[in-house]
Amino acid sequence: MTDFHEKQKERFCKIRTHQLNAYQREAVLDASPACVVNANVGSGKTTVLIEKILYLHFEKKVPLENMVVLTFTNKAAGEIIQRLLEREPSVTEEETARFGTFHSVALFLLKNCLPLETEGWTRDFSVMDPDEETELALGLAAQRGLKIKYKNRLKKRLEQERTSWQQGKTSRYGDDLFQLFPLLEQEKKRQNKMTFSDLIQVSTALLRREDNCPEWIIVDEVQDSDVLQLDFLEALGTDREGERRSRLFAVGDPNQVIYSWRGTTENMFFLLKHRFQAKELSLPVNYRSNASILEAANRFLQFGGKIEGARRTQERIAVRNHYDPFQEAEYLADRIEKLHADGLDYREIAVFYRLQRQAEVLEKVFQRAGIPCSLSLKRTLGDVPVLDYLVKILKFSVNPADSQTGIQVLADRITGFAGAVEELQGQVCPQWLFDYFDLREQLHPTSADCERDAEEVMRLLEHICRFCQGRDGTFMENLRRFLDSSMLYGLEFLKEDEKEREGVRLMTLHASKGLEFDTVFLIGMNQGLIPLRCQNFEQEEEERRLFFVGITRARNHLELSYYTNPGEPGVLEGYSPYLRMIPEHLLDWRELRSQEEKRASLQELRREVAAGMRRRQQEQKPCKEEHCPEKSYGEETDPEVRKIRRARHRKYGEGVIVGGDEMMIEVEFVSYGRKQFLRALGEVEEID
Repeated sequence: MTDFHEKQKERFCKIRTHQLNAYQREAVLDASPACVVNANVGSGKTTVLIEKILYLHFEKKVPLENMVVLTFTNKAAGEIIQRLLEREPSVTEEETARFGTFHSVALFLLKNCLPLETEGWTRDFSVMDPDEETELALGLAAQRGLKIKYKNRLKKRLEQERTSWQQGKTSRYGDDLFQLFPLLEQEKKRQNKMTFSDLIQVSTALLRREDNCPEWIIVDEVQDSDVLQLDFLEALGTDREGERRSRLFAVGDPNQVIYSWRGTTENMFFLLKHRFQAKELSLPVNYRSNASILEAANRFLQFGGKIEGARRTQERIAVRNHYDPFQEAEYLADRIEKLHADGLDYREIAVFYRLQRQAEVLEKVFQRAGIPCSLSLKRTLGDVPVLDYLVKILKFSVNPADSQTGIQVLADRITGFAGAVEELQGQVCPQWLFDYFDLREQLHPTSADCERDAEEVMRLLEHICRFCQGRDGTFMENLRRFLDSSMLYGLEFLKEDEKEREGVRLMTLHASKGLEFDTVFLIGMNQGLIPLRCQNFEQEEEERRLFFVGITRARNHLELSYYTNPGEPGVLEGYSPYLRMIPEHLLDWRELRSQEEKRASLQELRREVAAGMRRRQQEQKPCKEEHCPEKSYGEETDPEVRKIRRARHRKYGEGVIVGGDEMMIEVEFVSYGRKQFLRALGEVEEID
């Protein structure tokens, strides 16, 4: 061993001794044939994974190329490799070729290691996304005159019913879908294309006939796996006789299962433990959140023991009531400005919500207030037409058998592309690609997104050139690799690093998983939003886990808020039942209570005014319905409302009065739309 490796080994042993707690150290040193680690939120699971890899490499002399490290996002795989490089800069790309997502590792094995030709594909196959498969299936059904029900749900049906077809069952909908499956498989082989599911299933089938097992399989976020991925794990670690040859080390948290719509269920962690007869260890100590947040989070735990906190600071969780989302956005803008003025970086602040549409008003108000913000919104290639067009051109350029894509683009430019690249001897630049494919014609100058689309096209072309010219092999070979990655990760390769994002982060609860911030605002804490209305017990449990994930992203400050007037169909006034599950001593209702001391809550006042109106009506002599029609809200029954057509509000500015009665008044504002107010509160000032 070189002096460098000796020093690294000595450094590793020192770090392991002084920086890992007893639970983490036990997991790193464990040598069981199979071990699953139940890692509580914020317990340092990524640190444990990195230290496990270093321990195996330096202490146990396991070559990195004899490990398979599986993650569920490209970002997580990149973080593991980056942290590994920080500890040992000499690590090469070849050594970590099998560090990645399930799909990227399956792709690598199919392209480089497994006898794919026996299954009807060649190694230069391309990857297709689910939308492409759906289009192909619809085209085949039309050609063959097959009757397919629920075509608008065909993408989901292809995904869900393929296993039933493979097991020899019949379609539960009584249509011709199961006759379509063999035609679809045949056509994909003819076009030399695979779907994401094909990558896992075909590699699993081939692995079962191979004996080349890695020494170690290490899995991150194992709770997010599905049955097909567990089959892949099993095939990867066993020989053709079914004997287990690989050791398994898996880390996960069953309390963070929030992707049931992807095929994941809360029992995957325990299913893996049972299937591999694995030893279970735990990482119970949270190093992220303050004591109040963890005590609240413990009320939502469904699996495992109590979360232990390493921090003793105990700032109460703030609870705020807002009349509606507009008032809330104005409040958040003011609050965030004060936090920033006090020295808190905008990047350390996040606003979480349940539904993506809740971000619209936040983004507008923050932009108007000059607060930089970053909206976490997953985009696909299909969301940017010119990028989609470019990728289709390039896909057909490297795979002429892909006739479906070829029909959609210009054949003359495609067929000449490889020759033109060869003439340049690989010296391809972004501007040459832009001009060759005449991409300016695909940009619409009148579109609001024209400038942004043009920038993203050039970023994509620059990325392609860096990728293809920075690796061994020809430009066309590397281009094929790049396009496979683009299918697996969409626009992820175009995104800037999370740490470099500027501004306050706006994101759904689902998108917040894996992140952490100093201060978190979780909005919309109303029944019908958090939690959403659920149809069964499983959905209710997942909503609880989603809330658990959200509140445990905060390190120091957590604020929960709800609406008196949510303005969303199916969303109830008043706070979420989740707030009642949190112990009272952990919550700071001070701002709301001081408001209640001055006046009754708006909800209660509405009831009181309505009750008073009913009493007065009962005291009056009843009249016949035909002579006394019931007045409905919206009729301008108050003479004062008829005279005065404008009103002013402290936050919303001036607006036009469009309706009202003795109890309510409705005003339309230019920037905020129509708003309703109780007259008794004096929230609006009527003006001439």
